Amino acid sequence: MTMRRGLLSDHFEGVAAKRLAAVDANPESSNQHEVTGSQPLVRILGDQDRKFPRGGTDDRFFATYIWLGGEQEAVTEEGRLSWYDSRRNDETRSAEWRLYYQSNSITDIMKPGDVLFVARKRDDRLLFIVTPDGSTIRNQLLWLFGMDDQLGFQFESQEISADNAAELDFAARYILDELGIEPEEPEADRLDSLIERFRLKFPTTRVFSELARSSLPDVSARDSPDDALVLWMEREEQLFRRLERHIVAERINTGFASDDGADVDGFLGFSLGVQNRRKSRAGSALENHLEAVFNAHNIRYARGVETEHRNRPDFLFPGQVEYRDADFPAARLTMLGSKSTLKDRWRQVLSEAARIDQKHLLTMEPGISENQTDEMRAKQLQLVLPRKLHETFKVSQQAWLMDVAGFLALVAMRQV
Repeated sequence: MTMRRGLLSDHFEGVAAKRLAAVDANPESSNQHEVTGSQPLVRILGDQDRKFPRGGTDDRFFATYIWLGGEQEAVTEEGRLSWYDSRRNDETRSAEWRLYYQSNSITDIMKPGDVLFVARKRDDRLLFIVTPDGSTIRNQLLWLFGMDDQLGFQFESQEISADNAAELDFAARYILDELGIEPEEPEADRLDSLIERFRLKFPTTRVFSELARSSLPDVSARDSPDDALVLWMEREEQLFRRLERHIVAERINTGFASDDGADVDGFLGFSLGVQNRRKSRAGSALENHLEAVFNAHNIRYARGVETEHRNRPDFLFPGQVEYRDADFPAARLTMLGSKSTLKDRWRQVLSEAARIDQKHLLTMEPGISENQTDEMRAKQLQLVLPRKLHETFKVSQQAWLMDVAGFLALVAMRQV
């Protein structure tokens, strides 16, 4: 069956981006908390002043300030943003637009050279997103919004309508999740019917993975392993988030109360448990679906077996017996690390199989930075991603990337 998805235009009206100049990011340089606007930003925010007038109504934009950096670097804060023409009352001069921001933990972090995204959501709220230049999240956001990679110190904008909006496929949903946005599910009724048997309890990840695959009978790992892996992962994520929603709603309805009043520790512990479960299950799901791909292609492998120094690579080809056999040619051995997201954790796989010089690592993370992929190449680590995710990388990176079909061909050749 065809998988239905939402559109980017369901969430955003438009976005503008630029590199921050010293006058934008450093209040000491201008004695202000302002980002210089331009006509591209006017197209997104409009040509009417949105500020706090004396004696009037506060018309400023509600805003979520977001800093997204590297591993475990994410900070958010709620606030307001003013948008106005500083020459509104001077008829002799052309308009000069300013975006005035509040001082907070995000604006305290940002610095000249960082990249600012100002995204206007459908509910009129703004996202004020700051990322380091050249970072993976910067690349992901530029790809998500369909913007040019060569940003300058002037805003460039992209209006988002149903006519030009990207479909919320696996990569788009991945990036929206980084922004804390969870799309509405167009197939909610269909998904609910699939998970009804579980009531309000999570099954094992293997059961969930099998359900995801069986719910897409037309998807063939034999015919298209790259597409199958993405579609299976996407479906399992949909099923998981749908069941999670029901379980969380039930827990919230029950409430968090103790004899002393509100059970803050109980709430925080529950919230942390939700986040940790999401991360751990995503990794297990990827390994489960990779197993199904290998089985469909009659690839011999061992999952999670020990090599040396108690290391356990995710997958070892053709297996542990061959790896431990000193007479078995090292050139015919292959190892594959499997990580749904990389961040800075990819270096962990470098020591997992000493007999194998060229390591392979499969991930579902889109748009990884050039700095990271350059270092991987220098460390003899080959990155493997489903073919569809290659388009989220820069053209200069794409020729080096390996797809799932290519990896299967390599392993099969070594197993002859």
